[in-house]
Amino acid sequence: MLPLIVVLVCFLVYFLGYKFYSGYISKSVFDLKDNQEDTPAHKLNDGVDYLPTKPIVLFGHHYASIAGLAPVLGPAVAVIWGWLPAMIWVVFGSIFVGCVHDFGAIVVSVRNQGKSIGQVAEDLLGHRARSLFHAIIFFLVALAMGVFVLVLAEMFSADPKAHLKSVSADTVSAPVEEKKISATAVKVTKKVDSTEATQTSDSKTLNEKVHDHPGEIRTEEKPSIRLRSHFPEAVIPSAAIMVFAVIMGYLHYKKGINLTPLTVFSVLATLGSMVLGMQDSVLTWVGLNHVETSPSAGVWKYILLFYAFLASVTPVWLLLQSRDYINSFLLYLGIVLIYLGFFAGGILQNFPSFNTEVIRIESIGLDLIPFVFITIACGAVSGFHALVSSGTTAKQLDKEVDARPIGYGGMIGESLLGLSAVIACTIGFASSEEWSGFYRSWSGIQGLAPQVGAYIYGTGRFLSQIGIPETFGQGFIALIVISFALTSLDSATRLLRYNIEEIAESTRIFWIQTLVGNRYVSSLIACVAIGIFAFMEIEQDGKKKPAGLALWKLFGTTNQLLAGLALLVVTVFLFKSKKNVKVSFIPMLFVLFVTLWAMIRNFLDFLTGPSPNLLLAAIGGTLIFLTLWLLIEAILTWNRIRKV
Repeated sequence: MLPLIVVLVCFLVYFLGYKFYSGYISKSVFDLKDNQEDTPAHKLNDGVDYLPTKPIVLFGHHYASIAGLAPVLGPAVAVIWGWLPAMIWVVFGSIFVGCVHDFGAIVVSVRNQGKSIGQVAEDLLGHRARSLFHAIIFFLVALAMGVFVLVLAEMFSADPKAHLKSVSADTVSAPVEEKKISATAVKVTKKVDSTEATQTSDSKTLNEKVHDHPGEIRTEEKPSIRLRSHFPEAVIPSAAIMVFAVIMGYLHYKKGINLTPLTVFSVLATLGSMVLGMQDSVLTWVGLNHVETSPSAGVWKYILLFYAFLASVTPVWLLLQSRDYINSFLLYLGIVLIYLGFFAGGILQNFPSFNTEVIRIESIGLDLIPFVFITIACGAVSGFHALVSSGTTAKQLDKEVDARPIGYGGMIGESLLGLSAVIACTIGFASSEEWSGFYRSWSGIQGLAPQVGAYIYGTGRFLSQIGIPETFGQGFIALIVISFALTSLDSATRLLRYNIEEIAESTRIFWIQTLVGNRYVSSLIACVAIGIFAFMEIEQDGKKKPAGLALWKLFGTTNQLLAGLALLVVTVFLFKSKKNVKVSFIPMLFVLFVTLWAMIRNFLDFLTGPSPNLLLAAIGGTLIFLTLWLLIEAILTWNRIRKV
């Protein structure tokens, strides 16, 4: 009964945090107004980027934009230390850090004419601070979305050799068996320890070979979970959502049709397209489940970049907002079903709160502190959210008071997703032995297939507890995961476009401002930057790797770094406004401290570790330098404000 009680306590913490802590921040710190005249959405309404939006629609848009793959991937890895450290940071980190971060970014942007966090940094900290923000944001977004394009292209394509992974005690991938496997099944098998780890050449892109380490958790027989990383059945519903979104946006904003019937139709039609897309006969007819007729991963990269370009240049009401709104209902439904299955299943088995084997044996992986905070990332706090909050959400906020449910409440929703990953990747396993076999080493859980596959496997078992066939449930969860990776891609491309336009504006050169200020040109530059990380290959450890995957080790610390810097901007804003700065100042200190700690540890490892990597060391060192520079700028600004 312990797991059930612990999750109920987490729900209570979420409720108390929203009701009392966010209420205090809303009234006593930010002093939010309940009128429309003060928001940029009304003052600067242009029908493209600035647009007053109903709270329920904007919440869906905001929630879908921030709830991508990361809140699942981070906790799915972090439970290797045990469920307790992951759960504590996912729940309490979101309440006191992540929610304040998102909430504050929206309010600060709204109070500054809907400017992005980088532009606000210039107003508060100076021109140099803005340039530093732009550099960090450009690298973070282009890198993350380049990897998302890689991942989505792999997931949509139909090559079984490239996408069917078997993660066992000694190997991350095994040769594909020559037999038909259900389009949505995650197979559980048993495999006796092999004498030598093997790895197919097709798996090298997304997964690293597992090496033996002294003290690894071993039994005579280890469970293995057959994981999938290609889901062509998600193509049809993903495309259908885009069509329904355009129809909804046009009918609601141009024809004035009530939102309720449009919502009901779009959600039901999306669920219908999901059922349709899972039929083998349909997939065969449209040629999506055969390598000979389905677009290759390379072709999917171009398709995804073209879609990202369209989503960036079209008016926000036509595609982006409506698509995210429809997607949000899939996530609401998915989260409700996951937790219903968890509680209905009467889960009795207990898993170790701390995985002492991994924590004790340093050679297996990373230290619990500070890396648990960096690993969980978006499940508790994410700098990317500051870009969404100030980049798109603030421009559509109808009233200031809406910032509380959208900013603070939206992050609680993401934390619920992160919490579902914690329980799915522990209790979702059939036994503690099966879990130990999967989480036996750091190498075994690296890559997309182990992380997403473990989540889909665990949540599929939860859904089976309420009568949903396990294979169908896993297909539904897979669609949700893919859908939100797509929403992150289209929203982030638009945010990168804003960042590029701001960089052009900061040059103060007229022809650059005019040319790059055009949204078609800036969107094209954004897509090219993303494409570089998706297409370009660089040599690492003697092997050619896509640039995005080779540099992915820098994402976690860069993302948390941006979160700390966004909290810094919020703190300076509150200090300048003579408000209580403790709500953002303490989280800022904590996030920057653990992030810089992790960055320095990584930098030294890249430089002098067992496998030195000068490229990662150079970029990591540059990020550390930029961070320290920005902190100095903040201290100078702080002193100037105090003297005034």
